[in-house]
Amino acid sequence: MIEIEEKLRLRRGKPNDSEALAWYQDQEVVYLVDGVRESYSLEKLQRMYAYLDQAGELYTIEAQEETGWKAIGDVTFSQNDVPIVIGNPAYRGQGLGKKIIQALVAEAKKRGYSELHVREIYQDNVASQKCFTACGFEIQRETEKGYSYRRDL
Repeated sequence: MIEIEEKLRLRRGKPNDSEALAWYQDQEVVYLVDGVRESYSLEKLQRMYAYLDQAGELYTIEAQEETGWKAIGDVTFSQNDVPIVIGNPAYRGQGLGKKIIQALVAEAKKRGYSELHVREIYQDNVASQKCFTACGFEIQRETEKGYSYRRDL
């Protein structure tokens, strides 16, 4: 568990399939993540989470509501990539992504990492570009559909 703030945390493991599937059936979310507007099937979602859990530490982003903790997105913590999705639209645009990335940068420093990388953020995903830039990441190079980023620690 990584506590971000009182009502925001990262819980190790994947979100509930039904909650996550709703996020990845939103074609705008999928476009920002994959660069295509093609909703995920349950099988594709499960394959993605299996891959992310092998590539790094998969976390469910949770926010505390009156009824308890609610899954609102996912993030994978790896030195080579930090893909993050705020899947629940009610929680977007509140700076939560920035708080999460800042907490993962602090965790990376504690672990003695010298740098963190983001493999690719698509050109149209301006919110994600701004989030990572605000957290000290710089464009490393242009990619086929966007840019890769790097942050020295």
